[in-house]
Amino acid sequence: MKYILLAVVLLLTACDKPPAPKIAAPQREVLDNAKAVDQMVQKNTEESKKKIEDAEK
Repeated sequence: MKYILLAVVLLLTACDKPPAPKIAAPQREVLDNAKAVDQMVQKNTEESKKKIEDAEK
């Protein structure tokens, strides 16, 4: 009985799960790029508004 239990424990500990694939990594990169583009667009919009306000004065 002890040997069977020992064998089962060894089999269970020897069978590690394979590492999970990083599925979300490409989506995360795309999201980071989109955030960078959004910041650039907002900066350009603020600069355009400032130029318009300066031209009106």
